[in-house]
Amino acid sequence: MLLAVTTLSSCNLYKKYELPADENKYVADYKKALDMPVDSTSLEYLGWERIFTDPTLQSYIRMALDNNKNLDDARLNVEIAQAQLKGAKLSYFPSVAFSPNGGTASYGGSHMNWSYTLPLAANWEIDAFGKILNRKRGAEVSKEQALAYQQAVRSQIVCGVANTYYALVLLNQQLDLTIRTSEIWKDQVESMKLMKEAAYVNEAAVVQSEANYYSILASIPDIKEAIVTTQNTMSLLLGSYPQEWPVSSNLDFNLPVSLANGVPVSYLAVRPDVRAAERGLAAAYYTTNSARAAFYPSLNISANGGFTNLLGNMVVNPGKWFIQLAGQLTAPIFSRGQNIANLEVAKARQKQAMNAFETTVLSASSDVSNALAQYTASEEKRKALMKQVECLEKSVEYTQELLALDPKTTYLEVLTARSSLLSAQLASLSCWHSKVSSLISLYQAVGGGR
Repeated sequence: MLLAVTTLSSCNLYKKYELPADENKYVADYKKALDMPVDSTSLEYLGWERIFTDPTLQSYIRMALDNNKNLDDARLNVEIAQAQLKGAKLSYFPSVAFSPNGGTASYGGSHMNWSYTLPLAANWEIDAFGKILNRKRGAEVSKEQALAYQQAVRSQIVCGVANTYYALVLLNQQLDLTIRTSEIWKDQVESMKLMKEAAYVNEAAVVQSEANYYSILASIPDIKEAIVTTQNTMSLLLGSYPQEWPVSSNLDFNLPVSLANGVPVSYLAVRPDVRAAERGLAAAYYTTNSARAAFYPSLNISANGGFTNLLGNMVVNPGKWFIQLAGQLTAPIFSRGQNIANLEVAKARQKQAMNAFETTVLSASSDVSNALAQYTASEEKRKALMKQVECLEKSVEYTQELLALDPKTTYLEVLTARSSLLSAQLASLSCWHSKVSSLISLYQAVGGGR
């Protein structure tokens, strides 16, 4: 027994999972983050209700969380893991079975005597070599992994609904702007016709203004089609048949925290997919330990007792009680080759799990960096575009007045000014949406959506 304990200690069969000591910088950041105190005011710990304050959007997110099938599957995976953990814990207790039986037989016309047995059998596997312990610990981390995946799905749903919602806001704004611009161009066409009659412009100016008017009209069906497609995406996220979902016209959206200093990489420990990958590594560790434990004997204690009228080779009436006790030690001999193969497979999969974990950490940090870069660029670009829109609005106003007052002014100056204004307005809206998308992506990248 002393030799066995020494051998098992050297194989770490009873040792709890820990991240390897030779990890890279990003894994070290993850380990450091696990010991950091929780800051409930930081971005990654803010609930989605504090991020998305639009009442209409909040109602859609709640609906999605209630109806989305992917989230329902994630909940069921947690229930499955919980049941497996319960089964692993119950493995420490004896199994008890009741299997009554009876029968009779006649040989050469002899009298038929009925015999019966009412046995109660108990079997208990002694966890002397950590087999049950590692299965239980593996089931525990599998449950934690399922919970992390559930949070990841929840985060994807919350941010997916928010992205779709603000895409609808953008499309509605683009449609409204395009319709208003088309009405202005329609009036412009009528003005051109009147100016042609007054000999201020020629027929070419009228035709050119009409061509621009129809060009704008032609873009409206494309926007309407995009709105229907996005509405259908929203319906799918909310678990509903296709229908029209009203959205706000308010363009105000900002995160309630400062992003001046960015988000530390170490905070990514709370990101659900990173946590799930780390728990996957822990599960692979315990699977490897279980494969090691398969090399050691299994120790079982069994007991049988009950009531029977069949004892030995004679039928005894009335029946009597009986009891049997036994111990069994089973050591693998001819299956050693299969056990070696299973252990090699488990070690390889543990290395794969470590690679997946490191890749997930790097990917998460990249997501945060990309979202911050997109936010910064969008913010700077939108400020410039808003100034451009202001200048072009004045340019349209000035050229319109000059066309009516100065014979040297041509219709091309008016057309160019109006076309440039529409392009700048649309670009400004797209830049606003890019900024909103980057903020939502950043919130998701740091594990938001609670």
